[in-house]
Amino acid sequence: MTQLPVSVVIVSRGRPDALSLCLTGCMQLHYDPFEIVVVADPAGVAAAEALPFAKQIKIIGFDEANISAARNVGISAAAGDIVAFVDDDAVPEPTWLTHLTQAMQQGGVVVAGGYVRGRNGISYQWKGRTLNATGETMDLPVSGLDPVVVQPTSERAAKTEGTNMAVRRDVLVELGGFDPAYHYFLDETDLNMRLAKAGHACAIVPRAQVHHGFAANKLRRADRVPTDLFDIGASWAVFQRKFIPREKRLDHWRAIRKSERGRAIRLMVSGHIEPHAVTTLIARLDQGYGQGISRGLGDGFVADVPNAPFKRIAPLTKAPTYIATRSFGAAKARTDAVRRVKDNQVVTLIILTHTALYHQACFHPDGYWEQCGGLFGKSDRNQSALRPWRFAKRFSAEVSRIAAIRGGAV
Repeated sequence: MTQLPVSVVIVSRGRPDALSLCLTGCMQLHYDPFEIVVVADPAGVAAAEALPFAKQIKIIGFDEANISAARNVGISAAAGDIVAFVDDDAVPEPTWLTHLTQAMQQGGVVVAGGYVRGRNGISYQWKGRTLNATGETMDLPVSGLDPVVVQPTSERAAKTEGTNMAVRRDVLVELGGFDPAYHYFLDETDLNMRLAKAGHACAIVPRAQVHHGFAANKLRRADRVPTDLFDIGASWAVFQRKFIPREKRLDHWRAIRKSERGRAIRLMVSGHIEPHAVTTLIARLDQGYGQGISRGLGDGFVADVPNAPFKRIAPLTKAPTYIATRSFGAAKARTDAVRRVKDNQVVTLIILTHTALYHQACFHPDGYWEQCGGLFGKSDRNQSALRPWRFAKRFSAEVSRIAAIRGGAV
């Protein structure tokens, strides 16, 4: 089956190091044809241009703190039939685009979203979710790894994560892209609601996975603790004006405010923020809400015809490979991993220590995947606490688990 051309759009602001890691991972996507479109602030542009493959990607400068407007700039430059989105603090699995696009070739499906793994590289941050009429998210029961198609109703829309989603470009043009009234937060939720209102089906694709690092930004710390709730309040005000009847908005806002205050108090009790920060955060939430009430709505623009030709990236053709080592051999194994990366291989290094430590996984800045943990420790958190593994069998089991998503074999 011929694969549709895909444009991967990455928006970045204030996180040049994370962007470099994301781009390094995206260059290892096993898909053809695809292009990469980067929309970034000056620091991000400089980071992207410093990468050895910079000439293969589209790099666009954009120095405005508005993720929706930045994404629309990326869509306008995107020449693929499908536009996929990943955050600058995330790295997709090599098979990510393959699984997303295959699900979108089902009749009526114009948008798809996948699963997101959290900071430890093992546990899921988000799986399948849906939205109700008030923007509240609910888990979507999904058994197994096969895609699930969600048909919209008046009470339900599929929820895709902004760091792992794909939409047909012509549909994005039809809907006006993302609404720049959402400077930050609820931007993809708004798009999900409009897609559902237009009657478009969405595929939730478990095998389409990205690893999300949750890097710090101007509104939150690296540990996800908020530093400013202004844009959260503003975005909720915009959402209410677009989707919630006027007579229900006050009760809805009171519930949102109560939830955010409760979160701030829990962070204070746990020692993550000072007591005075609770008052400051809620004051900023209220200020944002007041400003969001008067923002212009639906002013997004996406170019009907791409403003730049498709810039195909030569795909990797070699199957992913796996390296096993014990802790005392880690340095030599890492050197081997780097050598294989230079040979255009997707490499996974598994380091097993003689412990029961839980496993963690990440994409290394040198361009390979690294998983480290105890020979007797959990990788999948649903595994039994202790199991008498032998080294070779444990390595084989981990390869089987990972290869179901990443591909390749020992």
